[in-house]
Amino acid sequence: MTAIRILFMGSPAFAVPSLRALVEAGHDVAAVVTQPDRPAGRGGRLTPPDVKVAAQELGIPVLQPETLRDSGVQEELAAIEPEVTVVAAYGKILPRAVLAIPRRGNVNVHASLLPRWRGASPIAAAILAGDEQTGVSIMEMAPEMDAGPVIAQVAIPIPPDATTGSLERELAELGAKTLVDVLPRWFTGELKATPQDESLVTYCGLIQKGDGHLRADMSAAEAERAVRAYDPWPGAFVEYRGSRLGIWKAHVEPQPEPLPVGATLVVGRLPAIAFRDGVLVLDEVQRVGAKRIGGSQFLNGERGQLAESVGLR
Repeated sequence: MTAIRILFMGSPAFAVPSLRALVEAGHDVAAVVTQPDRPAGRGGRLTPPDVKVAAQELGIPVLQPETLRDSGVQEELAAIEPEVTVVAAYGKILPRAVLAIPRRGNVNVHASLLPRWRGASPIAAAILAGDEQTGVSIMEMAPEMDAGPVIAQVAIPIPPDATTGSLERELAELGAKTLVDVLPRWFTGELKATPQDESLVTYCGLIQKGDGHLRADMSAAEAERAVRAYDPWPGAFVEYRGSRLGIWKAHVEPQPEPLPVGATLVVGRLPAIAFRDGVLVLDEVQRVGAKRIGGSQFLNGERGQLAESVGLR
């Protein structure tokens, strides 16, 4: 196999397996571009992206520009003379001038079965929608977000207990394996990319912190999927006695009797919330500033006397 000279662009943990796989496969990863260090945690300490940490461990030069639209940054990237740019969850749209830099083109590792779920949060979107399967797409990049032709796809079922966190880890490894399998054949022209069917496109936006607030218009099943989709961030929650109550694990049960949406009840020694067609039983919850606890422990702390209702969005 001929080693390909690669410029790698990625930021979160999802991108790390792809970076490591390229190096282990013998490719020449000439440099890594990632997001700048950002404040994180209660102390606001500057924290490097996961990809930066991995690149430094691998001895690869790291660039962290605030913007890719700066001509000086573009000249710096062009001077690397990559044959291919590989992108995995970098976090910003690449300008046309940056897309034009690599001689052979740009390849993206995307965590969905395109054209379903173009956008910034495809894993959470698949869980929220109740999709039965998801997967990874290795695609050629285009100026429009996630619109380029697809080189290869691999599908996996979504387990009924999957969270965004657990599914992201699985898809990160699957994406890395698929990337190194297909990249050399695409590079030589043996493997051709296929245009996406525009009639099947769906989109997902960037998740906001407030999205985890469960809504009054949800079904019980939708609320349960939201609990899993927003794990680990931003976390699903309701307002309870004037404070936020995080919900980390839950399951759906039938309503024992008609109840107003948002009403609380006890189901099998666990707290539960009524939705329009069922109840969400809370298996694991978290008060602000406290540890996660089981639903029965929470109920014991309330001495069996739950507030009459919770606040939904």
